[in-house]
Amino acid sequence: MASVNPFNLSDSEEEAERRPNETVDTERTPSDGAPGPPPGNPFSPPADAEPPTLLLSSNRTSPSGEGISVSVAATSAMAGSAETRVSVDVIAAQLIRDQYILTALEFHTELLEAGRELPRLRDYFSNPGNFERQSGTPPAKDQVLGPGGPLNRAGSISTLDSLDFARYSDDGNRESDERVAVLEFELRKAKETIQALRANLTQAAESEVPSQERKNFKSSPEIQEPIRPLEKRALNFLVNEYLLKNEYKLSSITFSDENDDQDFELWDDVGLNIPKPPDLLQLYRNCGTPLPSPRDTVDVSVEVNFGDLPGNCIAQVPLKKPDLSQQTEVVQELEYQISLLNNEKQSLAEQIKKLQRNNLYYNNALKLSPAFLQALLSFCRMCSDSRLGAEVSRIADSEESVMLMLGRCLPHIVPNVLLAKREELIPLILCTACLHPEPKERDQLLHILFNLIKRPDDEQRQMILTGCVAFARHVGPTRVEAELLPQCWEQINHKYPERRLLVAESCGALAPYLPKEIRSSLVLSMLQQMLAEDKADMVREAVVKSLGIIMGYIDDSDKYSQGFELMLLSLSDPSERVVSAVHQVFIPAFAAWTTELGTLQTALIPSLLARIEKLLMQGEHGLDEHKLHVFLSALQSLIPPLFAVVLQNAPFTSRAILHGDIPAIEVTRFPRPASPLQDVATIIGSREMLSALLLLYDHQLEHEGTTGWESLLWVVNQLLPQLIEIVGRINVTSSTCVHEFSRFFWRFCRTFGKIFTNTKVKPQFQEILRLSEENVDVSAGNDILTKATVPIYATGVLTCYNQEEDRKLLVGFLEDVMTTLSLSHAPLDSLKASFVELGANPVYHELLLTVLWYGVVHTSALVRCTAARMFELLVKGVNETLVAQRVVPALITLSSDPEISVRISTIPAFGTIMETVTQKELLERVKMQLASFLEDPQYQDQHSLHMEIIRTFGRVGPNAEPRFRDEFVLPHLHKLALGNNSQAVESKRIDIATQLFEAYSALSCCFISEEVMVNHFLPGLRCLRADMEQLSPEHEVILSSMIKECEIKVENRGMADAQGSMSIASSLVGEDAKTKFLSKMGQLTTSGAMLANVFQRKK
Repeated sequence: MASVNPFNLSDSEEEAERRPNETVDTERTPSDGAPGPPPGNPFSPPADAEPPTLLLSSNRTSPSGEGISVSVAATSAMAGSAETRVSVDVIAAQLIRDQYILTALEFHTELLEAGRELPRLRDYFSNPGNFERQSGTPPAKDQVLGPGGPLNRAGSISTLDSLDFARYSDDGNRESDERVAVLEFELRKAKETIQALRANLTQAAESEVPSQERKNFKSSPEIQEPIRPLEKRALNFLVNEYLLKNEYKLSSITFSDENDDQDFELWDDVGLNIPKPPDLLQLYRNCGTPLPSPRDTVDVSVEVNFGDLPGNCIAQVPLKKPDLSQQTEVVQELEYQISLLNNEKQSLAEQIKKLQRNNLYYNNALKLSPAFLQALLSFCRMCSDSRLGAEVSRIADSEESVMLMLGRCLPHIVPNVLLAKREELIPLILCTACLHPEPKERDQLLHILFNLIKRPDDEQRQMILTGCVAFARHVGPTRVEAELLPQCWEQINHKYPERRLLVAESCGALAPYLPKEIRSSLVLSMLQQMLAEDKADMVREAVVKSLGIIMGYIDDSDKYSQGFELMLLSLSDPSERVVSAVHQVFIPAFAAWTTELGTLQTALIPSLLARIEKLLMQGEHGLDEHKLHVFLSALQSLIPPLFAVVLQNAPFTSRAILHGDIPAIEVTRFPRPASPLQDVATIIGSREMLSALLLLYDHQLEHEGTTGWESLLWVVNQLLPQLIEIVGRINVTSSTCVHEFSRFFWRFCRTFGKIFTNTKVKPQFQEILRLSEENVDVSAGNDILTKATVPIYATGVLTCYNQEEDRKLLVGFLEDVMTTLSLSHAPLDSLKASFVELGANPVYHELLLTVLWYGVVHTSALVRCTAARMFELLVKGVNETLVAQRVVPALITLSSDPEISVRISTIPAFGTIMETVTQKELLERVKMQLASFLEDPQYQDQHSLHMEIIRTFGRVGPNAEPRFRDEFVLPHLHKLALGNNSQAVESKRIDIATQLFEAYSALSCCFISEEVMVNHFLPGLRCLRADMEQLSPEHEVILSSMIKECEIKVENRGMADAQGSMSIASSLVGEDAKTKFLSKMGQLTTSGAMLANVFQRKK
């Protein structure tokens, strides 16, 4: 049987006919494919020799089949009785030679399906030249011809293995597709032409060195032969490849620029039609390795070593320059066989290791039977039948097997680890979940991660979150969405709040690593649901923070309205910690997003102002102060981002220079932010940039104005007037509303700076608050000085800066307001609100005393009266030293005023001193002054003075010192009640009686000694009852009940002493008496509201 020639690129008979001179009848060269080995061939075994063992079996193929052909030829030369086996490569060659193309194609397909691709068939069907048809020209002599002439070309593309039969329909309408196929074919032909030209250039480059010079180099080894262009391009390619592999990217770029005539991405550009040589590292490692002697081993399955042949055989072979394409095929064949041998070597090595492990116990054993040894070793008590035994006996030997082993073992390990130490498993779980190849196992591991700890604490949750973020960074958005989010969704309604808290925190931590569509839809919906439904404060707090993070990454402008509603919903949360998180995280992030959208000034702030105005319109009969606080606090948190927008859109922004001597920002320049996200420097980018912008900002306001500064003009012309108009509509008696707006304007003015406050804010307030008596004409509607605008301007704008000129301006404003309101007989509520708000800060006590002293020495008695009443508001917050040094002297001065109304106005302030001060000397001075009012004959007929004293005693008596109450208040009330019995004017009598009733009702809640009870309290009640019998019978019933209970109290004093101090009102015995007392109290119409307040007082 003829063997296939290993060095012939084609086994056709035509090629054999072209080379008749290369062979002889008796001997053939190895390139011939003779039917048998030639005589004298050293590889021809003797007749009695055993058939040599082939290195490769017949089913192991090579790219062109030549590697086995020698072995097949050698085998065919054995004894005729030996059964020969035909190689699949020989069959393939025969099919191609005989032009059974379709059979060969079917054979090729079956081999592919069996996983045994034959390189000869693969190369044949991948070569377009085997299927070309030249129109109008006869085929070349070396073209493969079938029985019917040249082979027809495939319809769509030039290779059979790339036919796309699905592209054509059965009707044959494929003109456009054939045009594409023709273009593809022409492109391939052009590339092949380029390759042929490159090969010609390569040969030309090889022959550039003259032959004489080569002889000189060979005769003189010390003279190095100059590098050829081809060698230079090949070395350049290898050097560039080395630089890229070892991260010398800049060097590689420079090297490529210096050799711009060469394409370093394509090896074919070098010009060699041979495979790319090994890289530089491999060449370096192999350069010093000595090659084995050719005589040591002979691989009959690869090639014949001509050095081992006899001389006459070599002489008979005509010398011929080897064909480059043949050498290329040989090299490829050898490399392929080397790879096959290496794979086989690796497989055999693994089998050897396995056998060594299995035979470990037999190495040192005696010469015993394997059955006996196995029975003997069975006493070693090893268990490989169980799950754990199987895992222990099978040691992982690769990364993938390690991941598979961890995936199997971790679900069994986790339940047996202490809860307090389970966070130690987090790295192991995450690493396995990242690298495990099975999706179901990854899902189970992430489920274990989220259920690792029953109720994770803060530190454990932080560790799990850190791991989730690391997982997200490693696997990318797609797997985060598919693997992590379902775990969060499963636990959104978990019974433990710590687990729901982990879900809420995970949504925020994973937000940067999720697809934007999921971020603004699914995750946002999850958090919205938790915010509305979760009952745990800490969970809702985490939800709000995560929502803030989501707002920092959202880019869907359609979600603005949803974000706004979420802000209002979270601000209305009953938990303070949730509301705090809204101001710290959510509102700054939401404001940053609206700034990017350009809707901060056009939508967000106007929406809040509109809600405040609507609230004020609806609250004419009762303002919802909580909602007002919600809206106003949100507006206050938007001040820093609003100022940042003003700076970033200013005319000077482009002129801001960071380098150079930039002064540091004063510590008190801005109010202390609630969080870093509300720090203007953080919003701008850096403190250096903010400092540079502030310098230009102040200069622009002071010297260049606001022309063309749209963002600031909006603040001045739209925001400020609307805010001032809102301020004028709030109730001045609501201290909460006044305080809220005062803090807002204070932060607003401090943020926008002193120049802005002086030039933009104050002028607008002063335009409205024109201090004249016309502005307090209530009948004419000019009552602006009686509204909340006065206290908010005084406490929110004029207190922003505390320098001398600012304090003088505040003092002057308060003095003018006090004078104007007094002379106009207008309500003093706006002035009182200013004093209450300022009096809460000790810094302004001296300033307020200065304003009051101005009123004390004023020429108008009306102003002096107002000053005296203002002392009552100031006494409670001022320390006793100031009271003794400044307040009491001023009140004593007023108590001797020529005007009786001024003297009467001091009584409430004196009473407040008795209620709050503990210094005995001070109390004695006040006691003496009050005694002069009661005992001086000139005041005996002063009805208004008596009314004020009784009202003051009822207010301060329960909280005053017991000695002062027993020795001064109750005896004088007794005298006033007794004197009222003889009052001739009925209107005055009923006024005094009503006031005495309220005072006694308040004092009845106090502990009163038996002596004072008998001598003053009961006699005073009896005198009052005598008045009420004639003037108000409903009051008389209550007084009779009070007297009866007091008498019982005195009679049972011993029992009362054992029970301790108790009030008369609470010691009523008998359910009937209690019911009658309370029902009568509820029937009162003249003083029912005041009595309700009285009984709420505490000691």
